[in-house]
Amino acid sequence: MIGVARPLLFLLLPLAAAADAHGLSQDPDGVSQAPSGVEGTTLSLGEVDQRLTVPVAVGGQGPYNFIIDTGAERTVVSRELAGTLQLAPGQPVSMVSMTGTNTVSTVIVPELAITSIGDRHTIVAPALEARNLGASGLLGIDTLSKHMVTIDFETGVMTVRKSERRRPAYSHDPGEIVVTAKSQFGQLIVTDAHYGDTRIQVVLDTGSQITMGNQAFQRRVRSRTAAPKTVELTSVTGARMAADYTLVPDINIGGVKFDWMPVAFAEVAPFRKFGLERKPAIMLGMDALRSFRRVEIDFPNRQVRFLMPRPGYVPRI
Repeated sequence: MIGVARPLLFLLLPLAAAADAHGLSQDPDGVSQAPSGVEGTTLSLGEVDQRLTVPVAVGGQGPYNFIIDTGAERTVVSRELAGTLQLAPGQPVSMVSMTGTNTVSTVIVPELAITSIGDRHTIVAPALEARNLGASGLLGIDTLSKHMVTIDFETGVMTVRKSERRRPAYSHDPGEIVVTAKSQFGQLIVTDAHYGDTRIQVVLDTGSQITMGNQAFQRRVRSRTAAPKTVELTSVTGARMAADYTLVPDINIGGVKFDWMPVAFAEVAPFRKFGLERKPAIMLGMDALRSFRRVEIDFPNRQVRFLMPRPGYVPRI
């Protein structure tokens, strides 16, 4: 256990432009009450909204804005950028997205470099429409595996830098909590997470605006959640799917207790890829991560560092 105070976090989905988000209320005894319901709406898993991007150069040209996607195995570029740069086509590949497995076209991306680091990679990347990506591209695990990603929500800045090997798993800053994760297909999965007495698996997914839960988890929480609403989700491939959207209480991740967390429930393809379709699991999206002052994801050392909000913090709607 880490000797850091762990206040309750009240989470709200920061998609005000796309959905009506209800605040959380407390009764006179201080017990949190779930809202009466969540509005039905169409949410896009690919829209940039309030996600942060980093500048990326391709073949010495750019920079172009790419979203950091810690839930993606491969880096993706937009078809529009591929056309502008006249990138050579590659062989079609099978790609797992939220809505399933699809065969997609690829392009050869020469000398892709995160401008803050300078390392250059020549990769074969799936090419998808920019309107579904929400940016010129997504940086996946193939280009992030040796690096550390820091998202500073107070300043609105995201940085990527090389990881320092064998970093000790203790807090450097007051209010910082360090959580150790395991690596699965390159993604980091936090296993020190619970819903009440039930252990849950947590995949960090900065590429998704919303947190997703699988059906095994939904079965555990159904009796305690607010009345779910059906929402339609659009993945990076443009495919659509329905999900049950609700608020879930009493989730604890590495000692950080979430009073209420918005979760969209569906048996999406990544859960099957990670072997998590039978275990209660969530893919922690930017709606939950944004509640912290800073989140640092260190891939080589398999550590996640959460800097807690200051006292009196009120999450943005």
